[in-house]
Amino acid sequence: MKVSSVLLLALVAFVALFSVAEAVSADASHILVPDEATCAKLKTEIEGASDPFEKFTELAKEHSTCPSGKSGGSLGTFQPGQMVKEFNDVVFETGTVGKVEGPVKTQFGYHLIYITRRA
Repeated sequence: MKVSSVLLLALVAFVALFSVAEAVSADASHILVPDEATCAKLKTEIEGASDPFEKFTELAKEHSTCPSGKSGGSLGTFQPGQMVKEFNDVVFETGTVGKVEGPVKTQFGYHLIYITRRA
């Protein structure tokens, strides 16, 4: 019985890894700010909210310097390689769907990223 549990766990881990590595598109939102301290402060607010995605959307409208902020930070659907490397790596390789990620530093500033779908 113990071996079966280990094999099942290994299979689940493999499937999870495979689905991230083979993702061909994702939906995500982001908040772009000029400095890491602001980014970290906003992340704390989001993580402490009863509805983190709702709070993320609200704060994007208030604080994001990107035009997408007006729509709650939504970037819609995009494929690997369409965003700058640092952003792309979080969305398609290291980030978790449904969790706020960041701060992520790029040439544009500091991002908080909320991945809503990866397929």
